[in-house]
Amino acid sequence: MAAVSPTVRRVPLIAGNWKMNLDHLQAIAFVQKLAWTLKDANHDFSAVEVAVFPPFTDLRSVQTLISADKLPLAFGGQDVSEHESGAYTGEISAAFLEALETRYVIIGHSERRTLHGETDEQVAGKVAAAVKHNIAPIICVGETAEDLEVHGASAVPVAQLRAALARVDSAADIVVAYEPVWAIGSGQAATPEQAEQVAAALRGVIAEVLGQDVAAKTRILYGGSVKSGNIAGFMREPNVDGALVGGASLDVNEFAAIVRYQKHVGL
Repeated sequence: MAAVSPTVRRVPLIAGNWKMNLDHLQAIAFVQKLAWTLKDANHDFSAVEVAVFPPFTDLRSVQTLISADKLPLAFGGQDVSEHESGAYTGEISAAFLEALETRYVIIGHSERRTLHGETDEQVAGKVAAAVKHNIAPIICVGETAEDLEVHGASAVPVAQLRAALARVDSAADIVVAYEPVWAIGSGQAATPEQAEQVAAALRGVIAEVLGQDVAAKTRILYGGSVKSGNIAGFMREPNVDGALVGGASLDVNEFAAIVRYQKHVGL
């Protein structure tokens, strides 16, 4: 597998996935408080990008607030349909997300794969749909504890990413998130060394499929029990470019502390 020297400067991305936790009014209040907290702390958004991922019912409210108040925050959807249009009740098309100026969309999250039975082929279709509509997919890959024991480190995430990139060309803007399923919600994160090992392997896959230049500039995030107390360790690794934060992103102060990892740990 090709090794990629991370020579291109990649702006770190800290992304908060709210799942089904906030309604549209709570989302508005959260975004306002997050923006104020980071502004008061003189956060440099050009040095560390911040994105929030509210439920679909909150997207319009968040988009309106960010646009009207010119807040330096990005936002995205938690999923997208692989279908352009048609009789797919309950699905959200990439065209709808594009119309809301959505910058990102999470695809292939472990909960979608395990609870909704999403296949690698469906994930690939969703990635293609997002790219077609100029939305950067955050492609989630990861293994269960059983996968880790049976197949070893990085084998399952590598296979998932290779499948997800099947319909992507080198012009696409993509982000990859490694989320060890065995760590999510457990309070026990992977070690920075474990995250780096997998992230390096994933970058190697991108190099093989899309080329060295794309691999060098693609951001790879870690997600799995991320907290302000452990984020710095991950961010010191050369192939880890940010975090996909779950439960900790629901606390404004904790999420802001994660975003500001460079300041509160002296990096």
